[in-house]
Formats: sequence, structure tokens, C-alpha cells
Amino acid sequence: MTGGQAKVPLVVRGPGGAAKQLSAQHSHSLEGWYAHVPGLKVVAPSTVGDAYGMLKTAIWDDNPVIFTENPGLYTLKGAIPDNKDFSVPFGKAQVLKEGKDVSLVGYSRMTQVNLAAAEKLAADGIDCEVVDVRSLLPLDTETIFASVRKTHRALVAYEDWRSGGFGAEIAARIGEECFDDLDAPVGRVGGLNVPMPYARVLELECIPDLDNVVEAVRKLS
Repeated sequence: MTGGQAKVPLVVRGPGGAAKQLSAQHSHSLEGWYAHVPGLKVVAPSTVGDAYGMLKTAIWDDNPVIFTENPGLYTLKGAIPDNKDFSVPFGKAQVLKEGKDVSLVGYSRMTQVNLAAAEKLAADGIDCEVVDVRSLLPLDTETIFASVRKTHRALVAYEDWRSGGFGAEIAARIGEECFDDLDAPVGRVGGLNVPMPYARVLELECIPDLDNVVEAVRKLS
């Protein structure tokens, strides 16, 4: 709006996704809402190193950045580079596991779920490639498309409600740009479209998990 005359070096950190039994008041995945706003930068790291590196990038950025953290990752442990200048750029997805049969595309906690699903599916002879989106705005579609054109199948996993979540945007772009390369429709795994229940047994039914991803991949194979 200012034509670059004003800077807004603001970082907003907050949880995105369900924690344990926080019910409908505190279990939302709002990254899709934020990514709908032109001008914002929205990131959702899935590893300790990326959380560290992307937070530094966010702090150094002169633009407003929404930094979403899934509560399910708060207990995750990992190494942090011993380098004060280390950072992770926005707008660059990464392939965490190479594969040839299907591309598992996700961000935040669902990337970790995709990695676990890839390991389980490997026992069935299904070789999954795992793509960690990391940055929603800006979005690195080149890495995603390159993976899909290699495997010819894609599954997008996201914890947000399946209807209208940011994963639906990723799936739509894959369908538009990789249509001729696909051997099956783009699959999606998301949360159930209901207010998050408090009861643990019902809550677990609403949150996408390893079994949901595995089942969806088998339908694509």
C-alpha cells in the first residue's frame, strides 16, 4: 500500500494445529487464512533446524511474517547448526526423502507424518518421495512440480480442515500444472470438517494421522 516507502518488520508466532484436548477453541489451523492475504509471508517448519533457521530469516525480514508452529512438534528434538549466520530461506521447499512411486507433499507436522508413512509403505514396495513445503507464502511450486513429474502421483497432506485448507490450494496447482504427468487424481488428506471435539477418542478421529496417509497412498497406487 505504501509502494515500499514503509517497512513492517513484524513476526507473529503462534500455534497452528491441534494440541491434546484443547477442543474447538484452541485447535485451529489458520495458515490458510493468513496465506490468503497478499503481502504476508507465511511459513510452517517441520523440523528443529528449519524452525531455528526460518525464525531467524523472519526476524531479519522487513515484511510481516506469520510463523506457525504445530503443538505436536514442540517435543521434537534435533540438531541446531553452530553457526550464528545460519538461516533457512523462504520460498524454498525441500525433498526430505527421494522416491519414485508417489510424492507426499506436506508442511509442519504432516511432513513428519509423511516421513513415517513413507517408511511404512516401503515395506509394501511403495517408494514415496517426501516434499516438505515449509514456506506457504512465497510458495515453491517448482520443487513440488518436479517431484510430481518424476513420480506421476501426488498426495497432499495437511492438518487443516480438508475443505478449504491450504493443502487444497497446493493440490489445485498440481492438478493445473501437472495434469499430463499424473497417472492418478491428486489425493488429499486433511482434518474432518467438524468443530474439534474435546473427548480424546473423538479428537483423534478428526486429526489426520499415519493410517490416513497410508490408506490414501494405497488408493493412488
